[in-house]
Amino acid sequence: MRGISRVYETGRLQVAALRGVDLAINEGEFVAILGPSGSGKSTLMHIIGCLDRATAGEYRLAGSPVDELSDDELARLRNRTIGFVFQSFNLLPRTSAVDNVATPLLYQNVGRSERHRRAASALERLGLGERLSHEPTELSGGEQQRVAVARALVTEPALILADEPTGNLDSRSGNDVMEVFRDLHEQGRTIVLITHDPTVEAQAGRQVHVRDGLIEQAAPIQ
Repeated sequence: MRGISRVYETGRLQVAALRGVDLAINEGEFVAILGPSGSGKSTLMHIIGCLDRATAGEYRLAGSPVDELSDDELARLRNRTIGFVFQSFNLLPRTSAVDNVATPLLYQNVGRSERHRRAASALERLGLGERLSHEPTELSGGEQQRVAVARALVTEPALILADEPTGNLDSRSGNDVMEVFRDLHEQGRTIVLITHDPTVEAQAGRQVHVRDGLIEQAAPIQ
């Protein structure tokens, strides 16, 4: 990212969520994004994840200039490259764990049997092989978050973005989820997460502090 700004307009009011951010994240890094409420960290995460577009500046994802892509091209890049894990899990209700995990593969036109095989494999990697047919209400909070992580992984993305992934979990479940992220990082995944938890922050290889739409601490762009 170079000179990334994001301005939201509401009537005559303009709010600058990001103000000329420079940030480089290298392949294989584990980065924690920190900052108080309203600092711009969620906006930064949304732009990194191609869920929002910058008002100004240049953003390249895996070498692709994001601002030059159409919405359809952006959606394809996002689905192929990025896995998302949300604090609220965002699982489909009354839907089994394996079908929840298989959902992103629908957008890649993967056949039904292959979707099921890959989803089951992702759940088994996260210790949920005995929970394939369970619906979200039949799972603990930690198990639901691991289903969400499996869903993020099923497309084999290079980049995993996690927004407060332990925020709704007790300490034991949170530790279990962070162990999964550590394992994924050791396997070479690039991981970027938002957190308010000092114990989670400490496990990242680098911390990026955001305040008032600006980055306070980050490694310089090489």
